Amino acid sequence: MTDVLFHTAGRAGHITLNRPKALNSLTHDMVLDIAGALTEWEHDPAIETVVITGAGERGLCAGGDIRAIHDDARDGDGSASAGFWRDEYHLNARIARYPKPYVAVMDGIVMGGGVGVSAHGGVRIVTERSRIAMPETGIGFVPDVGGTYLLALAPGELGTHLALAGAQIGAGDALLCGLADHFVPSADLPHLVTDLASMAVREALERYVQDPPDGELEARRWWIDTCYAADTVEEIVDRLLAYGVPAAKETAETLLTKSPTALKVTLAALRRARRLGPLEGVLDQEYRVSCRALTAPDLVEGIRAQVIDKDRNPRWSPATLAEVTDADVARFFAPLGERELGLADPDITEEVPW
Repeated sequence: MTDVLFHTAGRAGHITLNRPKALNSLTHDMVLDIAGALTEWEHDPAIETVVITGAGERGLCAGGDIRAIHDDARDGDGSASAGFWRDEYHLNARIARYPKPYVAVMDGIVMGGGVGVSAHGGVRIVTERSRIAMPETGIGFVPDVGGTYLLALAPGELGTHLALAGAQIGAGDALLCGLADHFVPSADLPHLVTDLASMAVREALERYVQDPPDGELEARRWWIDTCYAADTVEEIVDRLLAYGVPAAKETAETLLTKSPTALKVTLAALRRARRLGPLEGVLDQEYRVSCRALTAPDLVEGIRAQVIDKDRNPRWSPATLAEVTDADVARFFAPLGERELGLADPDITEEVPW
């Protein structure tokens, strides 16, 4: 079975992630195939719109193939994972700059790498079934695929909350956080996709876009913004525990189950992303962090506990926030020399709305 399908219908080129049993998780070959199709369609005057969807009923994409990353980090030298990320991050940047409308149908589960192939698009559609998250701290990793760029743009400290806690959000909150643009009921998606064969995107959307269901985050911003504005993860946890709101206390307890190293590196990555400017510069930073994670123990251990053995009992190293030093965090951001991703052009600056 082909892992990613391509076809054209009228003026639209269609990408279908086709690993439904694996929640359409991305492989390196899939990334390369998508990039190739985007190149072909960019130069094809008959194709005016690109649409990406996921096969099956469960979602667009649950992320990258983390079993392969686990095996590569544990038994190999990490080069396969580094190569995958290099091409994946190039694809994320390509989607963000694509010159034709790129319509991402974010129905069902959209996590990790699934966010990378959708939330950088120009037209991002969510439904009542959408469940969007960057859950990387739970496997000893850090939000990547431009996730720290997107979450740093979210209002207040909502992005910090989503990045550290790995919380899943629905359509209303995705729109609030800037991860999506339009709400369309899932029952209308087949009609919308069909109409894109003969209509401009704006015209087709006007037929189906509706007001989204209410989210949860707006009502929680009063404690999220206060608690997550702290300078350290330890202080964030202390503020959450002391705030006197059950949801804040539950969030603190959730954070304490995550990798202490991943939490501290994630907070540093988000704060740094706010100063880096364009997406390409943030992806360069994420590549350094991802490559360093391959040499740290928590990534392998986190995937083992959550996906391989499924005992949900990771043994983090270091085991506590207090044991993770500033030097430990700084190591993740050290330049890679000749192995740098190199997406950012040092001669180009771009105003970013932070």
